Amino acid sequence: MSENPIEVQKFLGGIGYPATRDALIAHAQESGADGNVLTALESIPDKEYDSPTAVSSAISGS
Repeated sequence: MSENPIEVQKFLGGIGYPATRDALIAHAQESGADGNVLTALESIPDKEYDSPTAVSSAISGS
């Protein structure tokens, strides 16, 4: 089961966009994200994301 994109966004608050996948993962780790959130971020394509919506779409597979 994939992580809820809204749950993931809780740990990405304050990150500057555009952001790479690695930057998103690092920010989530610093924000105390659990393994499920980190796994969800690790599973998205390795590219630059320009907004929270783009990250949520990648996580939900849309």
